[in-house]
Amino acid sequence: MLFRKLRILTVILLASVAAAPVQSQTRTKKKTTSSATRRRAAAKKAASSKKSRRAAKTPAAPAVSSTAPRTVASLMSDMTSMAGRIRSGKFGIMAISLTRGDTLFSENAGTALMPASTMKMLTSAVAFERLGPSYQFSTDVLHDGTLGPDGTLSGNLYLRGDGDPSLSGRYMPGGPSAPMNYLADQLASRGVKRVTGDVIGDASAFDDQKIPEGWLTRYLQAGYAARVSGLSLNENLVWVTVTPDGAKLEPATSAIPLISNVKTVAGSGASLSVRRQGDGTILVSGRIGSNSPPRRYEYVVEDPATFATGALKAALVARGIAVDGNIRLGITPATAAKIASIQSPTLDRIISAMNRESINHFAELLMRDAARGPRHEKQGNVANGQALLRNFFATRVGADTMTLEVHDGSGLSTLDRVTPREMVQMLAYAHNASWGPWFHASLPVAGESELLKRRMRGGAAQGNLHAKTGTTNDVIGLGGYVTALNGEVIAFSFIYNGNDRWTAKSMIDVMGATLANFAR
Repeated sequence: MLFRKLRILTVILLASVAAAPVQSQTRTKKKTTSSATRRRAAAKKAASSKKSRRAAKTPAAPAVSSTAPRTVASLMSDMTSMAGRIRSGKFGIMAISLTRGDTLFSENAGTALMPASTMKMLTSAVAFERLGPSYQFSTDVLHDGTLGPDGTLSGNLYLRGDGDPSLSGRYMPGGPSAPMNYLADQLASRGVKRVTGDVIGDASAFDDQKIPEGWLTRYLQAGYAARVSGLSLNENLVWVTVTPDGAKLEPATSAIPLISNVKTVAGSGASLSVRRQGDGTILVSGRIGSNSPPRRYEYVVEDPATFATGALKAALVARGIAVDGNIRLGITPATAAKIASIQSPTLDRIISAMNRESINHFAELLMRDAARGPRHEKQGNVANGQALLRNFFATRVGADTMTLEVHDGSGLSTLDRVTPREMVQMLAYAHNASWGPWFHASLPVAGESELLKRRMRGGAAQGNLHAKTGTTNDVIGLGGYVTALNGEVIAFSFIYNGNDRWTAKSMIDVMGATLANFAR
């Protein structure tokens, strides 16, 4: 069957950078006083009781099993019954046979809903269509002066961003500093020993909007809501790593001051305080045991371009290349000459990581990259991305775009709106596109991989249904493909908006398995 042929294209990827809010990994010594012990026991008992009461108030999802319908009429009846189990909110569903071209089930298919991360499939499609699966980004270092025989480069260095979402240690050895170390090594190999001017970051590939419209304030210090920039490094996250030998930033950068007042003491525990001050300085204080494992803290970078530029300067200095000037932002002159470059993995690999791990940072940059185009005809911004998506849907997909609202590429924006019908029409187009095999291969597989690894296990959907998930506090979604028992390839979209999310998730899985069991 078609999907099983496509599965050979599945890409095995490295694990993603954790995108969790900053949290302390502090350990403290046990107190031996009986009063402290009693207080801890009482607090633990109260927390357990509160947790039990909260669990008791949460209604369990209805126990419903998948069915094996043998006619379209029975499939419609079963799916209607399953959808009816959801107690509140809005639920839009559409499933069509790509093999026969008919609609198998539709309910509220024209209702515009928040798509959450299923929006990433739209971003994938327009990026594949515009750039192609083999497209690569190039982050370059250029200079505007001359290189003397003594290794002195008279003039400035420019770090020109190309909107590469993968510029990190994800795809190369050496950790978060690896990309800038790689560029610095190239300069050293060219004989550069000193730079008389500044190191200038060029983020002009995109506009200056770092936070998309519709991102909630409570998201903004979480790793999944990193800032957007045409010059990004390490998914625009910085890690503070504290060991008995001291504290350091990963990647190393001269753009963020780090002050450490940590004392090393005996033992393996730690009592640490890591705070970011108003001027951006990170202050680390407290104690760490001489036998303690490394403690790592994550922060969202507020100024990605300056952060990346400072990382290049730090890498140059670490390799013995003196830099007389400072770091700043600017535009690369047209006459500047390239002296070093780093290429990204191909677009198909980047999209596979994005969809399988649901990486918002990748999606935000790719939407703007698609708008910018392979020859950089336009600036990468949301307005151009929205226009590109509307044109793609109208001229290629053949869908009505009146209800399509695009405010970011990841689906994190609360202003995004897509209908299940638009989603399925896009899936149908992708299925037959030249880049369709790479699109298929980028989606998690039920019961086997990434965000679907623990869902729909043990039935006809496992190893068969492949789809993109979407989850926020208000949304549960799933969209993709499944092969029915009789070999028909089905494209489907489930989008639920409301408070009964866990029932909706349960019903989505049951309906997905039912589609896999369908035959006629």
